[in-house]
Amino acid sequence: MKSVTCHEIPYVCDCTGLFDAIRDMPEAIWLDSGRPTSSQGNIDIISSSADIIIETKGNISTIFDSQGTAQSTRDPFDLAHEILKPLLPIQEGYENLAFTGGLLGFFGYDLGRRFIEIPDLTAEAVDLPDMRIGRFLWALIVDHNEQLAQIIIHENCSAQLRSEVLDRLKQSKQVDCELADEFALTAEFSATLGADEYLDNIEQIKEYINSGDCYQTNFAQHFSAPYSGDEWNAYLRLRKIVAAPYSAFWKWADRAILSMSPERFLKVSKHESAGGFTVETKPIKGTIPRGKSTEEDIKNAEILRNSQKDRAENVMIVDLLRNDLSKNCIPGSVTVPTLFALETFPNVHHLVSTVIGKLSPTSSALDVLRDAFPGGSITGAPKKRAMEIIEQLEPLKRSVYCGSIGYISTNGKMDTNIAIRTVIASNQKMHCWGGGGIVADSEPSEELAESINKISIIMKTLEA
Repeated sequence: MKSVTCHEIPYVCDCTGLFDAIRDMPEAIWLDSGRPTSSQGNIDIISSSADIIIETKGNISTIFDSQGTAQSTRDPFDLAHEILKPLLPIQEGYENLAFTGGLLGFFGYDLGRRFIEIPDLTAEAVDLPDMRIGRFLWALIVDHNEQLAQIIIHENCSAQLRSEVLDRLKQSKQVDCELADEFALTAEFSATLGADEYLDNIEQIKEYINSGDCYQTNFAQHFSAPYSGDEWNAYLRLRKIVAAPYSAFWKWADRAILSMSPERFLKVSKHESAGGFTVETKPIKGTIPRGKSTEEDIKNAEILRNSQKDRAENVMIVDLLRNDLSKNCIPGSVTVPTLFALETFPNVHHLVSTVIGKLSPTSSALDVLRDAFPGGSITGAPKKRAMEIIEQLEPLKRSVYCGSIGYISTNGKMDTNIAIRTVIASNQKMHCWGGGGIVADSEPSEELAESINKISIIMKTLEA
């Protein structure tokens, strides 16, 4: 049995200073709960210095470790299982911790091509792997519900790394957010698709729906802008304005991911019956902008609650995800405890449903992730046909956007987001996407406006 040691440090509600204390360490990563509430994200996980990195591009995975590099054509999820195994099993008593060492990183949308065969028609927006995960042997876990901050160190972690982490975190200081001024775009964001072309593509999707090809397709548009300065400062700026419960920051080499996601993809956690796990997914379908006044805001929320179009769109994806979860859950255990819950964020209201199931004893968190990937809320239904239509009509690959960022812990737990409201920094250029689900009664001009509403606050914040 593998052991884990815990070191408690003073709790803080804002973990910016804690991450800043270790962010110059290799592979520093922060899974950020933004402004946590009991219902919208309440755990921060900070780590660094992965001892193994796996990068997958197309059919080739490259494994980086202390011995050098190796390549493999195996299923990348099998490789993830393989590097997790030496950290197992974790001794009893750590079931309540979110993370006890394990995997952190991203699974990009285009990783789905390994499991769902679609044509390869699009160019790359950024030169990032389809999957990039690391094996991390320590983590700072901040539980905002319990107001508890603990440094978790797996027994495989070296004494030198253990000592450095403890020293840095115990001496952390709050960050001056004015540093965010040390970042600037050198031109405003520009769209890859013109408005007329975007509208024409929505009409094409509606034709596919009317002819019976699909029920719904999630269509997105890409924006980019050149920049100078530190991506960390850009993240600080975004976090101040549009903090979200499933956010993330990860920088390596000259690349960075700045995710302000409001959407959970898959969570695996212990359920009350001893020895079992629950799987949860919370798809977002249905969006309306926040009002400019309190009165208008309340009115917009009611419009969204009562929108038959948005409710129908939500149910389609709930049905798809029920099917995806059933592949690895105990038969008959998948249920929908919540439909169309209203959740509010700085720029929009969303309709969010919850689907849960009991994980089969023969399945793991990684099995659930692979068999539900990519998330149905950002593909459409049926998934394969929707992905084929996306490939035909979107001019650029999505990369990390609409994939998932999160963790898989040695104690069997997992939590991942849907990487929407996500900015990718690469080669001194920022990339982001905005989109939405297209159904039979979608109005193209309204869909165009919605796609911009979702991402405009991020672009304007970076342009400021």
